[in-house]
Amino acid sequence: MTTDAIARQAARRRTFAIVSHPDAGKTTLTEKLLFLAGAIHVAGTVKARKSARYATSDWMEIEKQRGISVASSVMQFEHRGCVINLLDTPGHQDFSEDTYRVLTAVDAAVMVIDAGKGVEPQTLKLLEVCRARGTPVLTFVNKLDREVRPPLELLAEIESALGMAGAPLTWPIGSGREFSGVLDLRTGEVRRMRAAARQEALEEARMVQEAGTRFDAAQFLAGRQTPVLFGSALNEFGVREVLDALVDFAPPPSPRPGGPRVVAPEEPAFSGVVFKIQANMDPAHRDRVAFVRVCSGRFSRGMSLLNCRTGKELRTNNAMSFLSQRRETVEEAYAGDIVGIPNRGTIALGDTLTEGEWLQFGGLPSFAPELFRRVELATPMKSKQLRTGLRQLSEEGAIQIFTPQSGGAPVLAAVGALQFDVAAHRLEHEYGVEMRLVPTEHTVARWFTCDDPAELERFLARNAHRIFHDAAGAPAYLAGTHAELSVTQDWYPKIAFHATREHTGVAAETAT
Repeated sequence: MTTDAIARQAARRRTFAIVSHPDAGKTTLTEKLLFLAGAIHVAGTVKARKSARYATSDWMEIEKQRGISVASSVMQFEHRGCVINLLDTPGHQDFSEDTYRVLTAVDAAVMVIDAGKGVEPQTLKLLEVCRARGTPVLTFVNKLDREVRPPLELLAEIESALGMAGAPLTWPIGSGREFSGVLDLRTGEVRRMRAAARQEALEEARMVQEAGTRFDAAQFLAGRQTPVLFGSALNEFGVREVLDALVDFAPPPSPRPGGPRVVAPEEPAFSGVVFKIQANMDPAHRDRVAFVRVCSGRFSRGMSLLNCRTGKELRTNNAMSFLSQRRETVEEAYAGDIVGIPNRGTIALGDTLTEGEWLQFGGLPSFAPELFRRVELATPMKSKQLRTGLRQLSEEGAIQIFTPQSGGAPVLAAVGALQFDVAAHRLEHEYGVEMRLVPTEHTVARWFTCDDPAELERFLARNAHRIFHDAAGAPAYLAGTHAELSVTQDWYPKIAFHATREHTGVAAETAT
């Protein structure tokens, strides 16, 4: 296939994540985007726990029981000649690691804001991740069908809290019971829920157009401006405008640092990076799937790929594409697409896959946990199933596992408490392990490195009871208190302690 043909295919791709604070309506928006694009025929009843239908993107049993999203989902569909790769993410902060990993695989983000609550804490945290990666952000102000804050006030808060200019592309006509639809500021078209439109809203829209920030594509791509759209995902108003804005303004795949060189999406040779691993998507087959973001070239099913971490080759005969848990065999894919490759434990988070060139795409972080538990089995005969379950859950990043260097039972670690609930639920229902989690003495973990072999040996010898290894074998120091960590840092100034670790090596962020 020619470079020009590959470049044309890559230019058709729009790969984005939907992120938000919990309950802002992110999963509802996902459903409606899929529905309007024709990818699904009936939008599920989102978060209705008594309903027999659940959100398309919520496929885990625990998600259906609790009405929350706890894992990211991948959905591909087409709209106006573009191939859309939509990655839905958990909204709850306890699953922020999964969201951060997803944000390394996308080219844009849609930030969903509750019009009644405005900009919330998790929204700000996720925006910082987007900023750090230079990811353009489109903002959707949701729930205009409820009693909400004035749109001018919301627009001002978006600008002040997010630190970027807000450029409205649509404007709401009324709110709550008087919500009548939205005005498309680009075309002047009014899309109404009811026959009448409020004159006050139209006057506000004219004022915003005359005195407000006008949309500038270059400013948006540079992360200095966010296009703002208003609507009600539940009532499907303003949702089509979001789809159109993504096609019109979101960037196609761009070049990525690949270790020794920058890799361009239109290059003829395939390359990709594993940003997510999911176990038991099909419980009947106890499968594990590696989600690969295509970075360059053309993927074709059955091609042989090199895992640059292990140096081993792998075949891709059973590669698949996704609509959440629904999967189809994929014959080809291009930069921006997400390909699923069945994984028997030979593929890890952060792995780079190529047609033979040695590359390394980085930026996939683990964050130092501050919550720790040990496992007490109800049935000792299930120890093998426990080891299997813990290994697979740690491989996909659902939980962190630290094994004592001196021997003994592993310690489970998490960024948020709900991760323990999910891990316990999945161990019981997917691996048949009944157990309980009990607290440990640890409160903080830090990965560490040292360029002085003698100093490293002295540190390891004197702190053997505090030295653990994570699932990838990286050494970590688990302290009882933050004060203990601080004292240890003072005693061993040549040891560098790290609050994050990339899956391709220890990150350079040093603990303070």
